[in-house]
Amino acid sequence: MPSAADNAIARLTAGEIAQKVKRKELSALEVAEASLRRMETLEPHICAFSVPTPDVARAAAGEVDRKIAAGEEAGPLAGVPIGIKDLVATKGIETAMGSNLYKGWIPDEDDIVVERLKAAGAVILGKTNVPEFGYSGVGHNPLGLTTRNPWNLAMTPGGSSAGSGASVACGVTPFAIGSDGGGSIRIPAAHSGLYGMKASMGRVPLYPGCRDERFPGVSSWESLEHIGPISRTVADSALMLSVIAAGPDMRDRYSLPGPEFEWNEAAKPASLKGLRVAYSADWGYAAVDPEVRRVVGEAVKVFERDLGCIVEEANPGWEDPGPHFWTLVMAESDLTGMRKMIKGRESEVSPHLVALIEHDWTAAQITDAKTVRKAVVNKMWRLMQRYDLLLTPTLAVPPFPVHMQGPEMIEGRMVSTGAWLAFTSIMNMTGQPAASIPAGFTTDGLPVGLQVVGRHLDDPMVLRASAAFEAAKPWADAWPPLVAELGL
Repeated sequence: MPSAADNAIARLTAGEIAQKVKRKELSALEVAEASLRRMETLEPHICAFSVPTPDVARAAAGEVDRKIAAGEEAGPLAGVPIGIKDLVATKGIETAMGSNLYKGWIPDEDDIVVERLKAAGAVILGKTNVPEFGYSGVGHNPLGLTTRNPWNLAMTPGGSSAGSGASVACGVTPFAIGSDGGGSIRIPAAHSGLYGMKASMGRVPLYPGCRDERFPGVSSWESLEHIGPISRTVADSALMLSVIAAGPDMRDRYSLPGPEFEWNEAAKPASLKGLRVAYSADWGYAAVDPEVRRVVGEAVKVFERDLGCIVEEANPGWEDPGPHFWTLVMAESDLTGMRKMIKGRESEVSPHLVALIEHDWTAAQITDAKTVRKAVVNKMWRLMQRYDLLLTPTLAVPPFPVHMQGPEMIEGRMVSTGAWLAFTSIMNMTGQPAASIPAGFTTDGLPVGLQVVGRHLDDPMVLRASAAFEAAKPWADAWPPLVAELGL
């Protein structure tokens, strides 16, 4: 059972942990052991980790302590515990990606972000749970693992970075790695009461995920996927981005040159007075739960009333591109390889994924989807010429029960099971920087997220706006009831 000292460590930010470890006020091993005890207490309830790695964590923490004792540079994340989403390759650690087809697969190389996190002194506690190959926004999979929302264990924490969200929400780690091909950083952030940011396309290099043709289940979503942080604070997300978004890598042809700004500086609260802000409550067509409308609407008022922004309701004017999103995903997937991979094992694979793989995708569908994407991008840049920021709900609904792909009815309307993701996948189609910030709670005590979107490559504005809202309406001290129930 975690001690009072363990619980105090769990309430530190990643930045505070790194500073205390460097000043020898805490040892990295002390932090790792406290986090592992917290993990052990919480896992029977939330199932955040698909593969805990206590020995890996202890070895990494010991190396950080050795460097500090020797007077060597231990890195900006010295001793900070972290969870790595199980779609992200980890050398020597099983990466099953929620699938029976990859059960037992141990990569022989780290993802680029894992290389950078290790070099910065981060301590990996384990791999965090995902739906199969990340092809949904929830947290259950055919391996029998179901991640639960710490705010209400009957509900999903959102996905596909489900375990990362649940872990951070309970303070097992101060931040975790997520990936986001259609909202999978922002979805669990919204449903778990956290901050999550998808930086501009290309800021964070990706490999081998989306890039390595040897692995059919991994190599997909190339022009949509991002990797980034889920954290309790804006500053901690910026701290992680300062490490993983430090410049290009030849293994990712989309990766951008190093930023012309400093991530940590960009996350400091600054005046937003006079900024022009667009607010779209529903894109002009989406069904949105009344509680989400209420909570997000109140959060938007903070930008106008407290932060001095000029807020106007505005919709970009496109028709619902949602039906075309999965066509784009499958156009980038190795369909031939995936079809061979599931042949004869269809019963072991998520039914919705089997349907996607076996669907007879046509050239016309693919070209139509690409044309729609171009139209969305063009309408978006025209809108953003007039505004510094765009605000929307992150999701159309609050958390819903586990073992669903999504609600079939929203706001009294029958919808597809993917309609609740109407706001997130757009930003993967455009590549813009976007974050989900905790907007507040429903009357049932469930978290709701507000999405903050910046212009093309204007990541600093998203961080600046997020930090200003955080200062005006702090959220980091709000903990799920489960934490208190377990004496944590």
